[in-house]
Amino acid sequence: MNDLSSWVEKNAAFTPSKTAIRFEGEDIDYAGFAEMIRGHARALKTVHGVGRGDRVAFLGFNSPSMLALFFACARIGAMFLPLNWRLVAPELAYILGDAVPRVLVADAGHAELAREAAADCPETAVIPVDGIAGDAAAAGEGPDPEAGPETPCLLVYTSGTTGHPKGAVLDQRAIQVNALNCIHYAGLTGADRVLTVLPMFHVGGLNILTSPAFYVGGTVILHRRFEPEAALRAIADERPTQLVLVPATIQAVIDLPDWEAADLSSLRLLTTGSSVVPLHLIDAVQARGIPVCQTYGLTETAPVSIYQKPGDGLRKPRSTGKCGLHCEMRIVDDEGNEVPVGASGEILIRGGNVLREYWNNEDETRRALKHGWFHTGDVAWRDEEGDVFVIDRKKDIVISGGENIYPAEIEQLIHRMDDIADVAVVGREDARWGEVPVAVVVPAPGARIAASDFLARFEGRLARFKHPKEVLFVDALPRTALGKTRKHELRERVRGS
Repeated sequence: MNDLSSWVEKNAAFTPSKTAIRFEGEDIDYAGFAEMIRGHARALKTVHGVGRGDRVAFLGFNSPSMLALFFACARIGAMFLPLNWRLVAPELAYILGDAVPRVLVADAGHAELAREAAADCPETAVIPVDGIAGDAAAAGEGPDPEAGPETPCLLVYTSGTTGHPKGAVLDQRAIQVNALNCIHYAGLTGADRVLTVLPMFHVGGLNILTSPAFYVGGTVILHRRFEPEAALRAIADERPTQLVLVPATIQAVIDLPDWEAADLSSLRLLTTGSSVVPLHLIDAVQARGIPVCQTYGLTETAPVSIYQKPGDGLRKPRSTGKCGLHCEMRIVDDEGNEVPVGASGEILIRGGNVLREYWNNEDETRRALKHGWFHTGDVAWRDEEGDVFVIDRKKDIVISGGENIYPAEIEQLIHRMDDIADVAVVGREDARWGEVPVAVVVPAPGARIAASDFLARFEGRLARFKHPKEVLFVDALPRTALGKTRKHELRERVRGS
């Protein structure tokens, strides 16, 4: 395997005039994208002194330059570090202090934030993204002949739902194996047009379909950021064949008044995941004739490791699919023993798509990687056909009176209530039971719900020990950039309620 930039180089040789990226009404063909990557690599290496193993941070919205930087880093053996633009300066400063990138490239809208975040990082030069493009004419080619499968190329910090974020180090093989898994589940080919609206600072936005599209020679229709109206309009106007949305963004699109009438006929597949997906969202999409595939993975698995194939979403909408073609999976108990069919345990993943290590964090690396298996911290069970049903995060389980309570099971039930807009269930310490479940609820607009009425709704629908013992009504749930609920914040809140 050559470095990842060879994907674009070789597709440029086969189909130089084919559109690689469509961005804000303009097309960049494969020949042009290949030259953009070469230019960014030249600028990084020759002008800014970036070499093998150096980190190149990027702060900004989705753009062709962001993608060019990713492949340029692979070309010269450097590591691309995409930063979450929703973070504030102190949060970004922590990541910069931990990763110590040689350069921080920022788009115009985030230049001031970049300078503030890097104020105490003298080793990091802050460069405008236009500056990289301007430096592209620098002399010297810049590829690293030693860059290959085992060369680290992507450093992605976990979403930080607990404590400080950790930097997952993914090598070029991980990106390649992830692409092969995506091709297997989605049937991805050069004829596909992938609409990318999720932020590419997350592996979901970057590596579920977006980077694999360049492996097969497809087209990426790229949006700067997710806007529901723009996404729905693009489906009708730009005619994408595939799209990735997480539950929060699906909800935003189907809530639009134009959803039922919009022309969605070009879409042959919608991929979703990142959390337990409420069934009503899957039903709403499939009711419009669009098959839904669920995928499962984490930052540390590049991410795709368990997935459905088209059609499985109708047959088993609660499942997240089977273990991917290019990795292995086990479901184990607390002693590391494989659990039988139907029993729940922790998901373990092994394969070329798994991270090499956590950056500068031997203790966390040792905890997560045992005997070659990555311990995900997610709990699931498997049926007789090998389909996996993810239940919850291991750390989110509420243990009440010795019984395991999975918040996602309660949340699925509450999501089906018409007067509830959003919900999260967390545990609160209890003197008698150890822990009890508490529902944090966002009422639907105009809904007036009495706490006693809400708490009575579970009678006959859930075992008594699973009933929420309290409800806390809020205006909105705290969420990460990809819509995952920040449950650690809610635990702190219910502790003081």
